[in-house]
Amino acid sequence: MIFLALAMMVQSAAEPSAVPDCENATTQAAMNACSYAEYQAADAALNAQWKIARDVAKSRDLFGELLRAQRRWLAFRDAHCEAVAARYAGGSIRPLIHNGCLTELTETRNAQLREMSETN
Repeated sequence: MIFLALAMMVQSAAEPSAVPDCENATTQAAMNACSYAEYQAADAALNAQWKIARDVAKSRDLFGELLRAQRRWLAFRDAHCEAVAARYAGGSIRPLIHNGCLTELTETRNAQLREMSETN
């Protein structure tokens, strides 16, 4: 019984905690977690905008071109951000740099898709 309680305590200590207060993040771990949460929000917004852009492109018979561009953009974004963060390999700041790059490029792409989806 004691072993089970001890195992449960160790397991819950190993589980990641909730995102810290990002307005007051002071540790590298907190800043990394906050930057990841920011990227996740940007990615969710991109996915929502993608659905709109996809539907508009389909209505204009341009979906194939848009899909090819999006796939290539995703490959570029991921490779570019890996290259940007590579100089920090092994450092605790690497996730912050990588996530920041992903967020910036994802927000830019979201704006591009939004502009492409506007009806003129």
